[in-house]
Amino acid sequence: MPMSPFLANLRAKVGPDLIMLPSVSGFVFDAGGRLLMARHQDVGFWAAPGGGVDPDERPEDAVVRELKEELGVEVAVMALIGVYGGPEFRAVYPNGHEVGYVTATYACTLASGEPEPDGVEISDVRWVTEDELGTLHTAPWTPLVAPQAFAWWREHAG
Repeated sequence: MPMSPFLANLRAKVGPDLIMLPSVSGFVFDAGGRLLMARHQDVGFWAAPGGGVDPDERPEDAVVRELKEELGVEVAVMALIGVYGGPEFRAVYPNGHEVGYVTATYACTLASGEPEPDGVEISDVRWVTEDELGTLHTAPWTPLVAPQAFAWWREHAG
C-alpha cells in the first residue's frame, strides 16, 4: 500500500526531513519454528513484515492489518516480544524521506492464508531458520531483534 493519508499529509508539511514514527513488525513463526521474512521492494532488504501504526490504531491491530495488506494472510498475535528504537531503526528511502522508527515487535502465527507478496511493498517472502537468516541481506535492526524473537519462540511455543 502506498503512503498512508496521515503520513502523506505530514510529509507535505515537513518534506523529507527526519520524522519519528511508531511502527510494528510481525515475527510470524510456523510450527517448525521457522520465521517468515519479507523482501522489501523499495530498499531491497529482508525483514519481518510490518509497517506504520495509523492514528488511533492499536499496535496489535496494526500488525494484523499490515500483514493482511502486504502478504494477504491473517495472523494470530501471540505476544509482544519487545519495543525497539535507535540508530539501527533509522531509514532513508529512495525518495529521500528520512524516518526513525520505534517498533513494537509481535510473535505471531498464521491463522489463515498462504503468504504472497503484494508486489508493491513486498517483492518476495520465505520461511527461514535462525541459521538461514544470517545468509540474507537484512535490515540493520534485524540482527538486534531476530535473536530475541527466536528465543521467545523457543521458550513459549517451541
